[in-house]
Amino acid sequence: MEPPDHVAAVILAAGESRRFGSPKQLALLRGQPLLQHVTAAARDAGLTPIIAVVPPSLQIDTADVMCVPNANPELGMSHSLRLGFAAIPSTVKAVAILLGDQPTIDAELIHCLIAARGSTPFVTAHAGGLVMPPVVVERSHFDAVQRPSGDMGLREILRAHADLVTPVDVEWPADVDTMADLQAIGGG
Repeated sequence: MEPPDHVAAVILAAGESRRFGSPKQLALLRGQPLLQHVTAAARDAGLTPIIAVVPPSLQIDTADVMCVPNANPELGMSHSLRLGFAAIPSTVKAVAILLGDQPTIDAELIHCLIAARGSTPFVTAHAGGLVMPPVVVERSHFDAVQRPSGDMGLREILRAHADLVTPVDVEWPADVDTMADLQAIGGG
């Protein structure tokens, strides 16, 4: 697969992990922290730069991931989105928004979304009748991250403006919200 042309990754991984009970970014799956699985998928997909919005106490020990600290995770996903997008260089044409708690995502899924770029400003994963992350956002609509508040992310914008969205049918990457979720995919 060809690497995408000027597509960055913003990985949202600054959540408070309330349902999980401990920092889930560091929970292990196949001997690696959950967040490391997501950064590896972004790297394998050729996304650059890779920007991870994380709690201030979490640093990723790799030169190709830019950590952006979110000192106020209680402000929700919308705040993390704004922090991540503020770190995007001007040469980036699109951003793949990835979730730090979807460790089963892979480069192939990311490439499927990137391949669907062109006719709308948003490309989303679609499974079970829902459009959800990962989401690819074209530069023309980067300002959309300024609109949401709280823990919504882009969900309401994508639902309200279906004409701006290209949904791509994929097998949904598993979300890890609880210890049971982690155990269901072989971790814990």
